[in-house]
Amino acid sequence: MPTDEQQIRDLVARWMTATKAGDTATVLSLMTDDVMFLVAGRQEPMRGKAAFAAALPAPPSAGTPAPTIDGTSDIQEIVVAGDHAYLWSKLRVVVTPPGGAAITRAGHTLTIFRKEAGRWLLCRDANMLTRVEG
Repeated sequence: MPTDEQQIRDLVARWMTATKAGDTATVLSLMTDDVMFLVAGRQEPMRGKAAFAAALPAPPSAGTPAPTIDGTSDIQEIVVAGDHAYLWSKLRVVVTPPGGAAITRAGHTLTIFRKEAGRWLLCRDANMLTRVEG
């Protein structure tokens, strides 16, 4: 059985893969119902899965290309304490709209996980990504 740390690393990898694939259902399955995101530039936290899903770009209509999303998460530290864990990482995300120029955001994240029914899930995330010029 994988260690708690490896399970969390696997969750992050699944999150990144699902995001790149546009698989919102998988991303939502990796978070707690009471998830909360703190995002640079937003005055209020984003609370709950529904708020997260609503903040995503609308799916393209049939025949319309979707933006591409790619990124890397360079995990710097994972600490597990009972049924809670945190990690901080260096995250880089590149979004390229159809026919448009790529937009890159990069920075640090501090993420808290909670173990529910034997599964690690993301429950809090402080995302300090800012736009990278050039």
